[in-house]
Amino acid sequence: MTLEKTFIPAMLEPQLYAAWEASGLLAAGHRPEAQPYTIMMPPPNVTGSLHMGHAFGYTLQDILVRFHRLQGRDVLWQPGTDHAGIATQMVVERQLDQEHLSRRTLGREKFLERVWQWKEESGSTITRQLRRLGASPDWSRERFTMDEGLSAAVRRVFVQLYREELIYRDKRLINWDPKLQTAISDLEVETLEKEGSVYYYRYPIEGDTFITIATTRPETTFGDVAIAVHPEDARYAALIGKKARHPLTGSLIPIIGDLYADPEKFTGAVKITPAHDFNDFEIGRRHNLPLINILDAHACLNENVPDAYQGLDRFTARKKVIEDLEEKGLFDRQETTLIPTPHSDRSGAVIEPWLMDQWYVNAAELAKEAVKAVEDGRTQFVPQFWENTYFEWLRNIQPWCISRQLWWGHRIPAWYGPDGKIFVGMQEEEAQKEADLFYGKPTPLTQDEDVLDTWFSSALWPFSTLGWPEETPELERYYPTDVLVTGHDIIFFWVARMMMMGLHFTKKVPFKTVYINALVRDAKGQKMSKTKGNVIDPLGLMDEYGADALRFTLAALASPGRDVKFSTAQVEGYRNFATKLWNAARFAEMNGCRFDVAFDPEKVTLPLNQWILLHLMTLEQEVTTALEAYKFNEAAHALYHFIWGTFCDWYLEFCKSKFTSDGPEKTETQSTVAFVLSTLLRLLHPFMPYITEALWAHLRPDQGLLMGASWPETVALPKTFKQAKEDMDWVIRMITEVRRVRTASNAPPGAFIPLHLYDTRPDIVRQNEPFVIDRLVRENEDLLLKLARLSEIRAFEGPPSSEATKEAAQGQVGMTTVFLPLAGIIDIQAEKTRLRKELIKAKAETQEMTERLHKSERAPQAIKDLLEERLKKAIFAEREIERAFNSLGGSGD
Repeated sequence: MTLEKTFIPAMLEPQLYAAWEASGLLAAGHRPEAQPYTIMMPPPNVTGSLHMGHAFGYTLQDILVRFHRLQGRDVLWQPGTDHAGIATQMVVERQLDQEHLSRRTLGREKFLERVWQWKEESGSTITRQLRRLGASPDWSRERFTMDEGLSAAVRRVFVQLYREELIYRDKRLINWDPKLQTAISDLEVETLEKEGSVYYYRYPIEGDTFITIATTRPETTFGDVAIAVHPEDARYAALIGKKARHPLTGSLIPIIGDLYADPEKFTGAVKITPAHDFNDFEIGRRHNLPLINILDAHACLNENVPDAYQGLDRFTARKKVIEDLEEKGLFDRQETTLIPTPHSDRSGAVIEPWLMDQWYVNAAELAKEAVKAVEDGRTQFVPQFWENTYFEWLRNIQPWCISRQLWWGHRIPAWYGPDGKIFVGMQEEEAQKEADLFYGKPTPLTQDEDVLDTWFSSALWPFSTLGWPEETPELERYYPTDVLVTGHDIIFFWVARMMMMGLHFTKKVPFKTVYINALVRDAKGQKMSKTKGNVIDPLGLMDEYGADALRFTLAALASPGRDVKFSTAQVEGYRNFATKLWNAARFAEMNGCRFDVAFDPEKVTLPLNQWILLHLMTLEQEVTTALEAYKFNEAAHALYHFIWGTFCDWYLEFCKSKFTSDGPEKTETQSTVAFVLSTLLRLLHPFMPYITEALWAHLRPDQGLLMGASWPETVALPKTFKQAKEDMDWVIRMITEVRRVRTASNAPPGAFIPLHLYDTRPDIVRQNEPFVIDRLVRENEDLLLKLARLSEIRAFEGPPSSEATKEAAQGQVGMTTVFLPLAGIIDIQAEKTRLRKELIKAKAETQEMTERLHKSERAPQAIKDLLEERLKKAIFAEREIERAFNSLGGSGD
């Protein structure tokens, strides 16, 4: 069976993935004697669909997994999905809305039945899409954050932390979504710049004076309990300790001194509303101020405001407050400006800081060991500078609000007695038993209505998926994990919390390395978003170009610490790379290149084959070293340049003359080609698993799946190979330079041109062979003549005469001067005239781009990046034209 003419991903990918799954090679544990290697897949939301961020992160993880699998490790890539409390509940509630139902009308039990039904029918979309990408986790171990085992782990952690007094209930400010009717995490808050107003109005002070404040939320004025000024602000120093009269209620509130008040911002005086602003809440705690909540769950004003305002929507109340202040003559002015406004990224509603009873974790206590673990190197960040972000958050951590007012999620295992006393237990029976002992009689309990923050169960992911709290063999073997691959945006919300929980409950770090992958941006460097219309769908790219091309593009762009500028053109380019490899394999197959198990690279005799093998060994080391250091882009670039250039463009081209002959040279070359191709397929497999697996089946049909093969071992080749490498590298440089000079001189592509080489170096290396160039030409003349389209080659010692350089284009290869006599082939003077004109234009373009970039100091970064790129291209074009002009003997006039 021979290879098809073209590689069509859509035809082969499903078959190949099915073969991988059926093989059992994805499963952990089939190499019990091998060293384990573990990655925990960041669980995508069960509601999710594959986006570019997913594609990027999971591709990098799969590269690591396939690399270590080939290296013989016992690999566990633990997959699973997150129950995504808010997102999933919203999906099901939208379905109910279409049926003119609501979760309230269904009741909690029936609603949860609907959610589980949806999960069974639609919750596997993201895992099917991960298979399309080529991700190779151990699907037999797939977990779900709401499955029975993980739910038991969640309850165990909650109960233990509660009994250790590290979980507690408190009345604090939270991010409240008035549309979804729940608290949300900071990660679910998106701050948008919205056009709004700053309102200035006056508070009367004893003695017929006033103090003017500025606010963007005048509707919260009924929650004001103080006015703060900076202690060193001379304007207000005499007012500290006095009282101001509320402009609408007449109540007296103190004027306090606090460093939070900024003398340079607005009036320098700030109204303090501790129940509706996070900064004000902290000020209230410092000064022991009362907390007045003036909003209800729907963000309407409640019973703590005057009757005329009760029940008003917050934005309606804002207008009325301003109108009433104007009527009283206390309104000063209104200024329109852009205001950072927090929105729920789920519902789109404007978030309200709201005071309510919630469950909290004493994160500050848990953070202590998590900080130490990174400080002492038990866990390392790659790139290392991300540890600063980690430290910044953990060293300034606030209590973690873990309760959510939802029905879908892990219900809080806490029950309340009739007097509000809390009883916590793994199950209701445990809490009931404790309550009966406390009250001295059977007493009915009511379970807390809230569920736990999704991040709470996710924080247990590295060890709960391995069977904790049971001491399972999997937990013993695969924990701690080797590396976590994730984005910098969840260092706070997930990485740090996994560190805290892992260290507290297992006494070990959950992962030894945290690799922070970059953010995928569009080609202009802008963040992808639906509102901008610049979102790129990875599924569409895979449909058009195949999964391998997308994966290789992402790997090639994965430079540590730098965001990725992604474009479809890049994927198309790497699809062409896959096609190049496929065609090379077909060429090898058609020329009888079959793998020989007895092939010994150390015994190769032809310089051509010695040269490619020595380069191949260097490539093996480069790729291995790069992957071990998480330098995906360096490994990808090394593979790309070797396969496209060294192997396809040069080596296979050089091999053609050997394939047309008979005898040992042909046989050796056929075996060498097959050996090199076999090695390349294994090196490339982590990046492009589908095409390499398909080619492996043809090249090594007796070896089974490439996924189960072994990583190439670097062979220490004889030192004599080095001379062959140096010689062939010189041939390539010579052909490349001749081609460049021909193109720059505008010589006809089909013309056969003489080549004159001059080398005046005194040779100190080969005492018995003083004129090296002559030997190189004699030994490789057939290749030089054919591939550089030359009519003859002559090598000379000593400098060229003036006559020899006349009407000749000139180049340089090391210390060898290259002359191409072009008399009668092109009009030298006409060509110099043309190049002189092009050079003038190129210099003008460079100057213009330089000036435009200089003037763009205040332009958006995207514009500056574009101008910098255009300037680079202009400079390169100018240098190339100048080089061509000079090669024809031109001068700078």
